[in-house]
Amino acid sequence: MRYRIYVDETGNSGKKSLTDPNNQYLSLTGVIFEEVYARTVLEDKITNLKNQFFSNNEGTPVILHRSEIINKRGPFKVFKDPDIEQEFNRKLLQLLNNLEYKVITVVIDKHEHINRYTKWQAHPYHYCLEVILERFIFFLDRSHKGDLLFEARSKKQDKQLNKSYGYYFQNGTRYKNWSEIQECITSKQLKLRPKYSNIAGLQVADLIAHPSFIGTKATHLGETLPNTFGAKIYEILERDKYYRSPMGRIDGYGRKWLP
Repeated sequence: MRYRIYVDETGNSGKKSLTDPNNQYLSLTGVIFEEVYARTVLEDKITNLKNQFFSNNEGTPVILHRSEIINKRGPFKVFKDPDIEQEFNRKLLQLLNNLEYKVITVVIDKHEHINRYTKWQAHPYHYCLEVILERFIFFLDRSHKGDLLFEARSKKQDKQLNKSYGYYFQNGTRYKNWSEIQECITSKQLKLRPKYSNIAGLQVADLIAHPSFIGTKATHLGETLPNTFGAKIYEILERDKYYRSPMGRIDGYGRKWLP
């Protein structure tokens, strides 16, 4: 079988003001779908959800984007009606619960990392890419094939990220050698697509990336999970969707905290 992992980020990769909670963390979340399932079932269900709530007057597709949904911008202004918003949230939770996928979230505490290691060995974003890649290969387990699709950022950032990915593909990572990577990863270059490209897998990644980060942070630090809609998404992930070890362990597999 062939799989694709769709990856989105939360936070930022900058190295300044690391004691500021808004800058301290970077998180990447990857959502793994089997390719045929993603092209058929996933696409149809995402389209059906949109058609129930949003008009498509000029042929411009509605892109499910968490920040615009929360702020009720653009087509999501219909959520100013609390009844419509409540019904959409109910159906979105139902969809995220019923879809067949697995999740890998990596969080790096940049402040703790620089305190522990005094200097960066790798760019924070690229380090998280390396860890996501390793766990995706564990998931594929030599018997399946797959590739990675990231949401595009700036041209410069994408070029640098692809360079790091190419290095891992050719030379291996800390825990996976090049032959293990090339045995199951099908693309020498990282696939990058902008948010407006209307890819269902990327939209799912966008919707769950922040809840997964908040939940992972709360779990790691022993904090109480906030009583929010995002917490309900996290509960779905923790109950059934995080990638697990053969013994059922999530931490280190579907959730990875760095350093």
